[in-house]
Amino acid sequence: MKKLKIAVQKSGRLHDQSIRLLKDCGISIDNGKDQLKAAAKNFPMEIYYLRNGDIPQYLKDGVVDCAIIGENLLIEKGEGISIAEKLGFSKCRVSLAVSKIFEYDSVQDLEGKRIATSYPNTVRKFLKEQGLNAELHIINGSVEIAPNIGLADAICDIVSSGSTLFKNNLKEVEEILRSEAVLAVSPRIPSESREVLSKLQFRFQAVLKGRDFRYVLLNAPNDKLDTIINLIPGMKSPTILPLADSNWSSVHSVVQNNEFWEVIDQLKNAGAEGILVCPIEKMVI
Repeated sequence: MKKLKIAVQKSGRLHDQSIRLLKDCGISIDNGKDQLKAAAKNFPMEIYYLRNGDIPQYLKDGVVDCAIIGENLLIEKGEGISIAEKLGFSKCRVSLAVSKIFEYDSVQDLEGKRIATSYPNTVRKFLKEQGLNAELHIINGSVEIAPNIGLADAICDIVSSGSTLFKNNLKEVEEILRSEAVLAVSPRIPSESREVLSKLQFRFQAVLKGRDFRYVLLNAPNDKLDTIINLIPGMKSPTILPLADSNWSSVHSVVQNNEFWEVIDQLKNAGAEGILVCPIEKMVI
């Protein structure tokens, strides 16, 4: 079977989470220090460790079949490259920011101003949509310093927590787009590699779905069972098992992470006891 060639960030924000995802998918990577390419021991795959900004071109040229990359970079440099899967981690936004002393009321205040950015295509598209003209300074590196040294009136960069903007006396004023890690596919991927890609996607989906849920076990009085079942319906329906005490049953189900604490409170109020919560390693639907 032909090996699937996948690119990941050599170092930085996406690297660790990308490698963790591959390992959670049961893929063992034989990688020595500073290697640029490594083979998976138990899956038909080669991993290429590349500079983040270079990955879109490697995808376009067909040097790699797919990549784990930030959606923001794909929007900036990845025209013609498709997204096979959104991966739900490394979430950020691409935003415009100005000095804290800049009197900003609306996006119209950027008319004729100088904007420093590593995302010129994204900014040009935004300015065009807003009917604005501005002078762009393309910087690869520490964009946030530009207003402080008089190079620009505003910047456009990725924002996660906002701490970097705060440290540089900047304030976020416009969100252009939201981004997360995605599995991107080369337009030149060989047909024989698509079978392996499909298997990889299946594993990604199982791991990511498991991260979205928690497994819940609880004891419920039988006279409250219907109410409790309605609170945690499960993927299709919960598992109900009788306990030694004939007045009680054990209920097994799953709860989404974003609803977890609210549901737990409702279960307690409905009479559930002995509630146990376990992480789910993988979930196949």
